[in-house]
Amino acid sequence: MPTDLRFIFDTNVTVSALLLKRSVARQAFDRALEQGELLVSHATVEELNEVLQRKGFDKYVQEEERIQFIITLVREAVLVEITEMINEC
Repeated sequence: MPTDLRFIFDTNVTVSALLLKRSVARQAFDRALEQGELLVSHATVEELNEVLQRKGFDKYVQEEERIQFIITLVREAVLVEITEMINEC
């Protein structure tokens, strides 16, 4: 079923969705995947990859799970090109 709903999550929310399985961030992330399209850019994926490679995450989530999360994210999301920068929330 086609949808007009498109979602963008920043790296902090995406990391929270991975680390905290019952968090609001995870609920929002899962709902976005179920009800619409999740949009990611190369820059977002690169930043997420860099953050999740930090050794501090080893005590929370195994490296293999972090890698699989990124692979799944790239496979499930729609990759978009950044055409302009927005400096306000």
